[in-house]
Amino acid sequence: MSRIIRDDFRAVFDRDPAATSTLEVILTYAGFHALLAYRLSHWLKMKGVPFFPRVISQLARWVTGIEIHPSATIGRGFFIDHGMGVVIGETAEIGDYVTLFQGATLGGTGKERGKRHPTLGNHVVVGAGAKILGGIKIGDNVNIGANSVILKSVPPNSTVIGVPGRIIKTQGQRLPDATMDHINIPDPIADRFEALEHELIELRKKVGEQKNEPS
Repeated sequence: MSRIIRDDFRAVFDRDPAATSTLEVILTYAGFHALLAYRLSHWLKMKGVPFFPRVISQLARWVTGIEIHPSATIGRGFFIDHGMGVVIGETAEIGDYVTLFQGATLGGTGKERGKRHPTLGNHVVVGAGAKILGGIKIGDNVNIGANSVILKSVPPNSTVIGVPGRIIKTQGQRLPDATMDHINIPDPIADRFEALEHELIELRKKVGEQKNEPS
């Protein structure tokens, strides 16, 4: 476990330009504190220790604002940037060298049992506020835009944005008519309302034309 913690510690310096000293990271980085608490609680959970793993995770949540279930599986080199509001569910699986920004959620979609939280591959980046829900799979080297909601599995080497998530780049190739625009994120509900409004206008025109026809 000590090797994994060292990789987690190095990840802070590799991915956060604001990290300037070892002492600063050890004393002030909530994401690193939450990860240390998780490593301990997960180790105790794997040893079959009851109750205490969950207590440790809840204490870490109160102190850091980050909730990681002891039963979740997290690889080496994991980094939580800022971290407030991050939630990682019980059956979530995270690969190596993954980055989560503040407000990211790896959650479930209901009261289903079994594998109900997502699986993330290696070198995945999850933007601030993004929600990945259900027992889906996110491939290696996937980038998920801020505030996206991902409900379906994503292939490796892709970029996903929007609500619900829409792949705008895959295998390094941008898809036609797709843009990575965090300001103007697609809104399928608004699009549908606009389409219904156009349909209603056309129906009113037809009704008006029928009324004006001579009997």
